Amino acid sequence: MKPVRTWILIADGARARIVLNEGPGKGVVAVDGGLFEQDARATREIMSDRPGRTFDSAGAGRHAMELPTDPAREEKRHFAERLAEHLDGAVARNAFDRLIVVAAPSALGDLRAAVSDRVRGRILAELDKDLTKVPNDKLASHLGDVIAL
Repeated sequence: MKPVRTWILIADGARARIVLNEGPGKGVVAVDGGLFEQDARATREIMSDRPGRTFDSAGAGRHAMELPTDPAREEKRHFAERLAEHLDGAVARNAFDRLIVVAAPSALGDLRAAVSDRVRGRILAELDKDLTKVPNDKLASHLGDVIAL
């Protein structure tokens, strides 16, 4: 009988890793090419200039213009899109049978919005936890409600 290959994506807004489980009692192993990182920069580091200033529509007052989006938040969304593209390619190669997504709440929302329908069809479970700093050998205690490692 062929083992069921379950990928577990563990992510936050700036780093992620993918581990593989091939059945109960097998534990997890890192997936080749399954480590992702990007610089987590604060908005003040991304924006080099102060916001522009504009005149009030009525009167002589002036005020700073607000940014339409938070650049640091946009970087996190782009990171989730990059992860979603990787997962989509893996589904096309039939690299896994099931997917468990474990991510910090905001990253989980970004991933939900970014994944394709064919990736979504393989999602077994989602957990809104940040386990990016938990070593692979300690994951079993955090994922016991979803999968037996």
